[in-house]
Amino acid sequence: MALTLAGGVVAVYYVAIHPGTAAYDLSLVSTAVALGERIRPASGGFAFDLPTAADRVARADRFDEVYYAVRGPEGEFLAGDGDLPPPPPGTERNGDVAAYDAVRGGRKLRVVDVHVPCAGRYCTVTMAETTLKRERLARDILLSSVLPQAALAAVVLALVWFGVARGLRPLRGLSEQIRARSPRDLRPVDAAAVPDEARPLVESMNRLLGEAAEASAQQQRFLADAAHQLRTPLAGLQAHTEIALAQPVPEACRAELEQVHGATVRTARLANQLLAMARAESGARGAAGPAGVSLRQIAEEGANGWVHRALARDLDLGFELEDATVTGDAVLLGEALSNLVHNALEYTPRGGHVTVRAGPAPGGGARLEVEDDGPGIPPGERARVLERFYRAPGTAGTGSGLGLAIVREIAAAHGAALEIGEGEAGRGCRVTLRFRGVD
Repeated sequence: MALTLAGGVVAVYYVAIHPGTAAYDLSLVSTAVALGERIRPASGGFAFDLPTAADRVARADRFDEVYYAVRGPEGEFLAGDGDLPPPPPGTERNGDVAAYDAVRGGRKLRVVDVHVPCAGRYCTVTMAETTLKRERLARDILLSSVLPQAALAAVVLALVWFGVARGLRPLRGLSEQIRARSPRDLRPVDAAAVPDEARPLVESMNRLLGEAAEASAQQQRFLADAAHQLRTPLAGLQAHTEIALAQPVPEACRAELEQVHGATVRTARLANQLLAMARAESGARGAAGPAGVSLRQIAEEGANGWVHRALARDLDLGFELEDATVTGDAVLLGEALSNLVHNALEYTPRGGHVTVRAGPAPGGGARLEVEDDGPGIPPGERARVLERFYRAPGTAGTGSGLGLAIVREIAAAHGAALEIGEGEAGRGCRVTLRFRGVD
């Protein structure tokens, strides 16, 4: 629009300035013709007879200074201002008139040179004036064309802005809706409130979301089925190795059986973790159901198994439990807390301390928290340990790298924040699940 406005202004200027300039030139020509009528034959030549009052009238102008020069047929000077510039070489004449621009005393002039009849011959009257009113005319033309077009452009821009903003408002709402979604929320987008022009885009996006949801569902079904199918034979293998270890067997065989038993226990845990991961991911949209879950009860239900494992590793396992109820899935929350406690017991050296906390959180909400005084997690690794199958370099133990990834999925399913920090006095690790509200 700026380019169009500039082009329109230039076009209006050149269309309007030519008639205005021609009118001023015609006024000079008329004055020159009138002065030419005052040329009279005289003895030996010609004379110019102009009363003083008429001279003042000829030179009178509201804005510019006016000059004239009268010359005879042979170019002899008769009257007026003798230093007016003559027509430049090559100046074209329109009949008896030549119009041109010149400079006199550092001031720009508009000059007309007119041949007027005198006693059967032609004399010359040159009229000149400064260009103030012509410049004023040009300025007035520009202002008179720029201001209306600028106002029109402003109105058009306002209308376009309003129309585009109004037309894109549904798309802006659609953008906010998609931005607020969880990365795993693959529900189709409602296309009812979308403009017709954007409906094919939304339909294509919904088709893509549907394909992604189906692929994700197939992956979760495979993961859950595989983990479920592995649990039974692994449980049987673990039971058989435990029975075999309870029998008197040679030491060489016992060592091999213990290795098989340990590998079976780790594989069974991995299968259980894969199953928990599948359940957490598939429940990402619906895990936080209407049921109220007591965080204290979740911790108390798992305490018996954790205590035995802590005693076996000579660890001090403590509990600081208060009443706090959140909305969610008790099984998934129990799995999350179990993974946190398992990690703390696995990586804390003998003689260490592990504390499980549940209850209201400082500043509002509720929390599930496990703290230990083990080696801790370096700050640079705290984001990466939440990835699947990732273990920090130099980490001891037999973990698979799935525990914290499962906790992250369950936290996301319940709208909880997962925080990893240092334990008391800057030692060990503290992992907290912080829930926004308490029922």
